[in-house]
Amino acid sequence: MTQHLTDSLQTPTGTQPGGWWRDAVIYQVYPRSFADSNGDGMGDLEGIRSRLPYLKELGVDAVWLSPFYASPQADAGYDVADYRAIDPMFGTLHDADAVIREAHRLGLRIIVDLVPNHCSDQHEWFKQALREGPGTPLRERFHFRPGRGADGELPPNDWESIFGGPAWTRVADGEWYLHLFAPEQPDFNWEHPAVQDEFRSILRFWLDLGTDGFRIDVAHGLVKAPGLPDLGRDEQLKLLGNQVLPFFDQDGVHEIYRSWRKILDEYDGDRIGVAEAWTPSADRTALYLRPDELHQAFNFHYLGTGWDAAALRAAIDDSLDAMRPVGAPTTWVLSNHDVVRHRTRFGGDLGRARAAALLMLALPGSAYVYQGEELGLPEVVDLPDEVRQDPSFFKENGQDGLRDGCRVPIPWSGTEAPYGFGPGGSWLPQPEAWAELSVEAQTGREGSTLELYREALRIRREHPALGAGDAVEWLAAPEGVLAFRRGDFVCTANTTTEPVAFAAPGVPLLASGEQAEPGVLPGDTTVWWQVTSG
Repeated sequence: MTQHLTDSLQTPTGTQPGGWWRDAVIYQVYPRSFADSNGDGMGDLEGIRSRLPYLKELGVDAVWLSPFYASPQADAGYDVADYRAIDPMFGTLHDADAVIREAHRLGLRIIVDLVPNHCSDQHEWFKQALREGPGTPLRERFHFRPGRGADGELPPNDWESIFGGPAWTRVADGEWYLHLFAPEQPDFNWEHPAVQDEFRSILRFWLDLGTDGFRIDVAHGLVKAPGLPDLGRDEQLKLLGNQVLPFFDQDGVHEIYRSWRKILDEYDGDRIGVAEAWTPSADRTALYLRPDELHQAFNFHYLGTGWDAAALRAAIDDSLDAMRPVGAPTTWVLSNHDVVRHRTRFGGDLGRARAAALLMLALPGSAYVYQGEELGLPEVVDLPDEVRQDPSFFKENGQDGLRDGCRVPIPWSGTEAPYGFGPGGSWLPQPEAWAELSVEAQTGREGSTLELYREALRIRREHPALGAGDAVEWLAAPEGVLAFRRGDFVCTANTTTEPVAFAAPGVPLLASGEQAEPGVLPGDTTVWWQVTSG
């Protein structure tokens, strides 16, 4: 099957031979919120398959699918009970195969989510470990420990869960197990050979089915510091991404990815690994991308940068400088299923969100687009408490619990909810204003955000100066304006709210907003230019 799927894959226009991922635009599909084929209000694999032509027309190169594995759904599928089975809410393994085949027929690649840091407490290994009791072999595949205190009533150390509260839960026999996320998500012990063998087998299972790569969830978390030492302070969430922690970004993770890279390289078609790695610096992220490790890592440093010219320039330079020594492409991302949508994050202004998108798509390397951002969707900030499902919402001292707001099902057509999402309702309510933001409402409408993305991706594919690369040439610009050149292409972005005088460097190719009079760059606007001389 692998050879058949590889042979049928059309190489996307404009990519480098042997390195499609270096300049790829990768579209994230959150399966439960993309398209529902059976009317149960939940998106599914058949719904995804039916909408792949839309993604082909949009102009992306690959599709990343968030988890669809068998799961009790304690954390929206990131608590996996069986890594080789499909959760019935999404379909069957046959449906997954159909998605891969159809994507390949259209010239799209498929990247699937892999969750190796933890599993579900309903995974057979963990259930058996609970049954067998302290000191038994299966408990060694997780982090079981006796508690502290006179009767073991205190957690083994002071680590806190990312969702709030202790990172430990006590079981009936008195031992505690580690879960950096929800209690339903016990962490694997990656020092155990059986864990390493199992995931190498899981990689091969999905590669044999024809997947083109893996987005690796919590890629920085697999290895814990020896002895699981106390961190020694409270409010540990504030440290995430700021420093190396005893449970994140340990150097031992790199041996794991070297072994995975060998497997990826065995398969035809440039299969890739993409790290979700929250690290203290772009330089630390680059360590995951050395030539014998993974291919890409999400650029959270860029994602976390505000709409400010100086800060954006610094993030762009730092990112490119960090990736260049390891020969990896820089990635750029504005939104995903874990953060507030960038339209809302940048103040709610659609014009500013469009300008940010054109700036991102002009940068050298690979770009990630989260479903619905091409429609200009804002965060849904007024969801009733009774419909929320994000586990962090239910934890005291945890995160804000707002991840549900970026996961509301996207609108496809019609004037009333569920806007063509499926023949029934939708698992989260959609705002009334989304009727004007649907795919149907924006298709063919001059100036719509959807048509802006389509045109930007067309130019990106066809313009020889865009796509892969590792540098930009900065041009002199007024305060608050970014201007850079790549060959005969120039991008200018005004991050201020006011128009500024700026001499046109060439012929305009595309603008995120209305073009003002010649020599003026409007506020919150990005313009692409074709250089005519010089």
